[in-house]
Amino acid sequence: MPNIGVPGLILILIIALIIFGPSKLPQLGRAVGQTLKEFKTSTRDIINDEEKEDIKVEGKEIELEKKK
Repeated sequence: MPNIGVPGLILILIIALIIFGPSKLPQLGRAVGQTLKEFKTSTRDIINDEEKEDIKVEGKEIELEKKK
């Protein structure tokens, strides 16, 4: 997958400025930032939940081995 780079990013920003106008860009940027923050938080929670389940499973296996 090719990198966008600085010229591509500038082109995207100019197109966004033309489409949305200067008054909507701060709102659009804020919405994108909040969306990325929520996505990052939810993925971190999913990873933590899976790690906790792995620890619980490993703990049960250890208890079963001790009973033998």
